[in-house]
Order: sequence, then structure tokens, then C-alpha cells
Amino acid sequence: MRTTSEPPLEPRKILWLARLERRFHAWRERRARRRGLSATIAAFPGYGGEGWLRIVGRVLIVRAPQRTQSGELASVRGWRSFLGIPVGFAPVTITVDGREHTVVADRGGVVDTVIREQLEPGWQSVLLSVEGGEPVEARVFIVASDVTTGVVCDIDDTVMVTALPRPLLAAWNSFVVAEHARVPVPGMAVLLERLVRARQGTPMIYLSTGAWNVAPTLTRFLSRHLFPAGAMLLTDWGPTHERWFRSGQAHKEENLRRLAREFPDVRWLLIGDDGQHDDAIYTAFTREHPSQVAGVAIRRLSAAEAVLAGGRTAVDDHTGADVPWVTASDGARLLERLEDVGLV
Repeated sequence: MRTTSEPPLEPRKILWLARLERRFHAWRERRARRRGLSATIAAFPGYGGEGWLRIVGRVLIVRAPQRTQSGELASVRGWRSFLGIPVGFAPVTITVDGREHTVVADRGGVVDTVIREQLEPGWQSVLLSVEGGEPVEARVFIVASDVTTGVVCDIDDTVMVTALPRPLLAAWNSFVVAEHARVPVPGMAVLLERLVRARQGTPMIYLSTGAWNVAPTLTRFLSRHLFPAGAMLLTDWGPTHERWFRSGQAHKEENLRRLAREFPDVRWLLIGDDGQHDDAIYTAFTREHPSQVAGVAIRRLSAAEAVLAGGRTAVDDHTGADVPWVTASDGARLLERLEDVGLV
């Protein structure tokens, strides 16, 4: 279902790890089904254009989420997001305006597919179901053919403080910290809301190296802190047939190139931070597709965040770049810089 730009690296030596992972999940799936549990599908926000839509989701066996006395979802610690059992190669039915399409999830249970259907621009709903279960609504943002601007934004340390680059802290934030304890980057929600409201129909794409396991948590986080709704492109952690671990950098590069192919007339504002590889990724993309980049905004980590994150990546000198590059420490200052260069 998914494509990757990762080059094969000694597949005969590493293939056994992918097989081991698959056997482990198959064993967990058998145990869960013996206990009477069945598969469901977690639907994530997607996007589309004229005559097509990209549907993303994941087939899992999970326990029902706990709720508080008021009926709200209880705060979930990160490690619980990784307890779901992926159901590989499950047939999934996608219903669009009463018309059914059947696709097959990949070996990790991930559905990432393009359906040829015509829907009106804006947010639309489709239904996903698996094993004859109750259909689940998936939201898809359809980009109108006359839209010329879009926003791509990283999540970790760009909209949410995570200190992700340092492995131990990344593990702590991903597996231990309760979702209600996660902290948004000041001013970023206002910045992104201004950007999508500045021009009607602007697509909002959240592109992150985070795992699909945490997509429901991230969706609730973004909604709780009033970030604009947007499509979410995450990745599937673990081994592949060619690598010990999937490359987060390659995941971002491939999806940016895909957006360039899918929307040749859209110019993207790329937003990231200096704690990972966003500057290098955006620099390369700008060189490859100069006519499809409106500008770049890089959030600078604070001194404390940089220490926790293991330092900052080097940010190149972009004073001679053909598109505006701005940097600042938070969303409010980035908004000021973007206003100065006419991007808001």
C-alpha cells in the first residue's frame, strides 16, 4: 500500500527481523481473537484533489478506550498507544457516496491508498469498515483545482514540545507522558490558524516522523489546543524488508515529493524546527521544486530545549534563497516574520 524511497540495504541480512516482527504480531492476533476480540479500523484525516482522495488508516485489535464519569476520553499514557495489535493484509471496505471500494492493508495493518472518486472541495466524510464491523468515519480534505497555496507543518518540537531527537527523552515522551501533559509550542496554533484562514481552501498537512500508533493522541492534542484541522501523515515504526528501522527523513522527503506531484500548481509554506533535519529536508525540496515553495519557517529551540534535544542542527544561510526563509523561537514571532515577507 505504501511506497518508500529507502534504498535496499543488504536485504538478506535484515529480512529475518521483519519476518520475526510479523510472526510476533500474528501470535498476538491469534491470542486476542481467542479472547473474543475483533479487528477495527482507526481512521486518520486524509486529503484529495479533483477526482481522487488519499485515505489513511490502520487496522487494529484494541480494547475499548476508557472514559471519565463525564463521558470524555480518559488521559492516556503514551505506552498504551502501542498496545494495539496490527492486523496485516486485512481487506478494508471504503464507502464513498454509497459506492464501495475494497483495498488491502499492508503487513503492519496500515491503509494508505488512493481512491478515484469526485467529491466537492473542503472537508468531506467517507466510511471505512473491516470484517463486517461498524463503519468508521474518515475525514478527507479535498483541495479545489484553483487553490495555489498550502501549508506543511512538522509536529514534534514545532507544534508540540517533545525534545524528540534525544532517544531517552523521546522514549519518555512517547511511552510514559500522559497525553494531557503534552505542551504546545506557544503561538503555533494562532499562526497555523491565520495561515489557513488567509486564503480560502488552503490545505493543512501535518507531516511527522511519529508513529501511526500515536495518531489518535495527536489528533486529540491538536483539537484540544485549537490547532486547525489537517491531514496527518505519520509513519510505521519497526523493521522493513530492507532496513532495521524505517527512515523518518526519507518518509518526509517522499511525502513532500508526492505532494509536489499531486498538486503541481500549489506552492507550499514549509514549517519545521532546528532540532531535527527539517532545514536540510526543506532545503533539498526547495532546490528540486523551486516553483512549488512559497517560503520556509523554522522554529528555533530554546536553549533548554536544545540541551534536552541533544543540540540543534545547523541551519544554512538562506539570505540568497529565491524564497523567503524566516526563523524565530515561537509561533507569535514566526507570524511577525511571515507578515514582514508578505506570506500572511
